[in-house]
Amino acid sequence: MNQTDASGPPVARAAGIALAFLFLINVVNYVDRQILSILLQSIKEDLKLSDSQLGWLTGFAFALFYAVFGIPLARLADRASRRRIIMASLAAWSAMTALCGFAQNFLQLMLARIGVAVGEAGASPPTHSMLADLYPHGKRAVALAIYSCGVPVGILVGLAAGGWINEAFDWRTAFFVVGLPGVLLAVVFGLVVREPTRSYSVAKEDRPSVRMVFSHLWKMKAYRDLVIAATIQAFTAYGITQWMPSFFIRTYGLGTAEVGLYLGLTIGVFSGAGTFLGGWLADYFGKGGMRWYAWIPGLQILITIPFYFFVFSAPSFMVALMWLAIPTFLTNAFTGPVYGAVQTLAPPAMRAMAAAILLFVLGLVGQGGGPVLIGMLSDAFAPTSGAGSLRLALLVVVALKVFAVWRFYVAGRSLEARAAEGGASAKVGAG
Repeated sequence: MNQTDASGPPVARAAGIALAFLFLINVVNYVDRQILSILLQSIKEDLKLSDSQLGWLTGFAFALFYAVFGIPLARLADRASRRRIIMASLAAWSAMTALCGFAQNFLQLMLARIGVAVGEAGASPPTHSMLADLYPHGKRAVALAIYSCGVPVGILVGLAAGGWINEAFDWRTAFFVVGLPGVLLAVVFGLVVREPTRSYSVAKEDRPSVRMVFSHLWKMKAYRDLVIAATIQAFTAYGITQWMPSFFIRTYGLGTAEVGLYLGLTIGVFSGAGTFLGGWLADYFGKGGMRWYAWIPGLQILITIPFYFFVFSAPSFMVALMWLAIPTFLTNAFTGPVYGAVQTLAPPAMRAMAAAILLFVLGLVGQGGGPVLIGMLSDAFAPTSGAGSLRLALLVVVALKVFAVWRFYVAGRSLEARAAEGGASAKVGAG
């Protein structure tokens, strides 16, 4: 029986401890994922790489394996210990991050990054499933938003630490230093956190087939529309985030330590606050209708568009950072509402898979395509625009956010229609 259905929320302390550790694991996740962005320019010069190659490293080469391996690992998480899957994944991707420091060419670095991607694929789907069992609808978006705050905090640490270590030592040392602590965290997590009681039986007869899961979820228009909207936003947001350090370094002639510190602080503080606020607003206004789980993210994304144009035309680094505060505050705020709505829409036995399918598309199309497109556009614009080619590439991708706003509006209408159908999983207050 579901703990939350029988007796209200589970013991607050146990849920809070689990959420705290999962937040820390997400921080490590994004430290190890994001550190490459602050090191791109040094790696480019050391290994003699093009912007297109850098785009493949930060984008498709990572995202393809992250997305593909996320599906079977999520399937396993719906049937086996989610805690053990997270432990093993954390240890694996941390070790592979350290191995990036040994790379001597593009192929070796790409293979090491693929190893990081495979490990990180086992983190979010089981985490979403665990939090869905620990927190009921009405509190779920906030819990998932707190977990998602690990993204900006991880970016802060990755940029600041990576930039400083790169200048004090070199880019290889940066990978060694940030990679190894995750192995220790995996051990502590396994000793402290326990597997929460599931809200459904894991008996063989209760397990839907993979085909049934895909069929059920993809027939749900609200789920499809959320995936499409979130993917467009991820495409633009991840591409811009990956290339932002290189843009500042090239445009203003700064070092990695200075860019890493100031950009990291801006992203860590403002994006962290915005991510939490996005989840809180969705749960607050969501009491009046499920549509707000999509319309709030859409409104927030719309506000970011003009500010990004100000950022990429600013006369100085500090002015650019000032303009960047607003879009940074809002750009990642879609995660809590979208993740929370998906976990509410999905039947309990499909929750990890529902998260994995979402993350599959976000990773493959959003995370995979955004950095690659910017890198290719930058190379294409270089013959006529010279040093300004990266700025033009970034502005093209910013303009695509208009489509994300439109799709979130459509998703809101689909969510409201789903709730009106009277399905238990779509009603506000459903576990």
